[in-house]
Amino acid sequence: MQRRGGEQDRRRGAWGAPLAATVTATAAAVAAALPAPAAQAAPGPSVGAKGAYLMDARSGRSLWGKAATVRRPMASTTKIMTAVVVLDTPGADLDRQIEIKQSYRDYVQRTEASTADLRTGDKLTARQLLYALMLPSGCDAAYALADAFGTGSDEAARTKSFIAKMNAKARQLKLGGTNYDSFDGISSAGRNYSTPQDLAVLSLHALRNSTFRTVTGALNTQQKAKNVNRLYTWYNTNKLLGSYGGVTGVKTGTTSAAGPCLVFAARSGGRSVVGVILNDAASRYPDAAEMLDYAFKKHTPLNLRRLPSAAHED
Repeated sequence: MQRRGGEQDRRRGAWGAPLAATVTATAAAVAAALPAPAAQAAPGPSVGAKGAYLMDARSGRSLWGKAATVRRPMASTTKIMTAVVVLDTPGADLDRQIEIKQSYRDYVQRTEASTADLRTGDKLTARQLLYALMLPSGCDAAYALADAFGTGSDEAARTKSFIAKMNAKARQLKLGGTNYDSFDGISSAGRNYSTPQDLAVLSLHALRNSTFRTVTGALNTQQKAKNVNRLYTWYNTNKLLGSYGGVTGVKTGTTSAAGPCLVFAARSGGRSVVGVILNDAASRYPDAAEMLDYAFKKHTPLNLRRLPSAAHED
C-alpha cells in the first residue's frame, strides 16, 4: 500500500492537533500574543541573533521575541517549506522513484551549495530525498524534489512552478513576512526572506506531519539507491539535536547574507515549543539552549555533539 505524504497526523497533542483548527488558532494567537515592550516585566533570554522567536506549540502563543516580525534572509531554513510543499501535495506518493540528473550535481558545484552528494543516474524515493534535503541540507535534493513535484515541460518551468507553490503555501498559512525566490535558500534576486515569527508558524504546521517529524528528528540515516546498490550516509547538521535534552528537530541554515540560522523544536515537562534564530554570528546553539531554558524554566546542560569529519556543516 502506498504511503501518502499529504496525510496529517491526527493524534492529539502539541504536534498532532487537527490542522484546520490549529492554523486558524495559531494565526490568531500569534497576531495577538506579541507583548508590547512596556508589558515585558520578566527579562527574556539574552541572545546575539538579530532576530529570534519562541512559541508555545500547543497554544501558538508567543513566549518571547526579538525583532520577531523583521524580514531577513533565511538560508537553508527555506527547505522547511520545500519539504512542506512535497508533503502537502494531495495524494503525494513518497515512494515514487526519482532519478538523479547531472543538472542537479552541476547546480551545487556551480553555486558551491551544500550537498547530499547525490550521484547521477541513482534512483531514490521522494521519502529518501526528504532525508537528503533535511539532514545534510542537500541543495541537490531540493532541486530533485522541485523538479519532480513542479509542473511544466522542462526543469526551469517545473522548478519555477514549485517555487510558486511555496509562495502559495506561505499565503495559505498567512505568513505575511515571507517570500521565496528559490527552492533551497540560495537567492538569486534577494527576494528569499522570512521572519522569526513566520518560520515558527510554518514549522508548527510542518511538525504536525509525522513524516516530517521522523525525518528532522533523525541524527543520521543510511539510504540505499537500489538500482545501483549504492548506500548513502547522511548526518543531521542540526547539532542541537542530541545535545540538549528534549530537542526534536528541525533545520539549520547558513549563507553570507543570512548568517547562521536555526529553527528548533523541543519538549520538556509537558510543554512543547518551537524556536527560531536568524543571523546569529557566533552562538546560535548556546543561544537556542538559553531560549529553551527560558521556556522550560530550568537549566539543561548543552553538550554540543560533533559531526564526523566527512559530514557536511550548515
